[in-house]
Amino acid sequence: MVEFKRGGPPKYAGAELALCTALVKATTQRHSARHVSHLAHLRLSDLAKHRALRGITQAAPTVPRRHYAPLAHPFGRLRQFCVISSEPIHLMRLRQTSILVLLFSIVACSTSSAPNRAEFPLRDARQSFKTNIVRTEPAFGAADDPSGSDFDLIRYDAPVGKLAAYLSKNPGDGLRHPAIVWITGGETQSIGDIWSPQSRSNDQSAAAYRKAGIIMMFPSQRGGNDNPGQREGFLGEADDILAATDYLASLPYVDTQQIYLGGHSTGGTLAMLVAESTDRYRAVFAFGPAAWANQYGGDFVFADLKDDRELALRSPYEWLADVRRPLYVFEGSEQGNWDGAIEIMATSNKNPNIHFFRLDGHSHFSVLAPVNELLAAQIVRGNIDVREADLSGLK
Repeated sequence: MVEFKRGGPPKYAGAELALCTALVKATTQRHSARHVSHLAHLRLSDLAKHRALRGITQAAPTVPRRHYAPLAHPFGRLRQFCVISSEPIHLMRLRQTSILVLLFSIVACSTSSAPNRAEFPLRDARQSFKTNIVRTEPAFGAADDPSGSDFDLIRYDAPVGKLAAYLSKNPGDGLRHPAIVWITGGETQSIGDIWSPQSRSNDQSAAAYRKAGIIMMFPSQRGGNDNPGQREGFLGEADDILAATDYLASLPYVDTQQIYLGGHSTGGTLAMLVAESTDRYRAVFAFGPAAWANQYGGDFVFADLKDDRELALRSPYEWLADVRRPLYVFEGSEQGNWDGAIEIMATSNKNPNIHFFRLDGHSHFSVLAPVNELLAAQIVRGNIDVREADLSGLK
């Protein structure tokens, strides 16, 4: 297991994260639509037979030792570090996890192109699956009062009830403006002060959008702050983000054709899962996400991830083929989540709607300000088209 210590120096214990890193080596063979209908009724006991039929026989590799960046709550509530061990590992359960995605899929297609269908298997699977919550954590309490800032504190209707969110004030100019839903990192379910100035080296408030005149919404999710519901971790929270987007789209000063979604770290992971569940956003921006939910070593998830079904529904890697709108994934080269997470998704991805960028000279945190400034400028121009040349030399 990877051990996380709150409020002090990190401690390292084991190879849990290495399990996730090795998964891609065992599951690069994906499954096309013609195999899905009979797999939808496959029992767990049939998985070994299915693996043999599909030729999934790779031996467990040895994973090199690498360090992962600290994933921090933007307001100092939590810091965590992860490490990969170099020990050989057994892949049977993680192979089964990828195959279990097929059990949830009603309709699927080859990863050679983006899907062309109305259904989103991940969204449908969430709606039909009942998660088993095995632990809880104390709530953070009511969201900070934004009085005197550019934001109002509002409540939006979600599946579990009314949830708190910060929302840009109405500009009062009678125009419809582009807007972005932003998911902060760390414990994504709760929100706090996102209006105070942040260091350019770690601006998790994504202030570039606000400064460019883009409407911003920071939604809390189930179980966060003083909200109803239970925290699930990367599952029902995706539906809360979709509900927040419905609220945002209903506002008379928001251009419904220019709604974007972004998130950092754990917020980036959740943003990817939402992007795999809908085509309603003009584009989605994910900074420093994980590929599998158990890469957080047990933090931020409140179900038992030894249950492969719980893991599969929370892991962006498993649903890359279902992204239908532009999805941009960014990470710094220094102490970030590229090695063992984003790099694996980039290597395996066949969906032309997803674009992965590794920024040399930047960290998990310093990548935020310059890239968000670039994205904000493109949003204002009405044309999102990020290329390697645009990112070169950003400071």
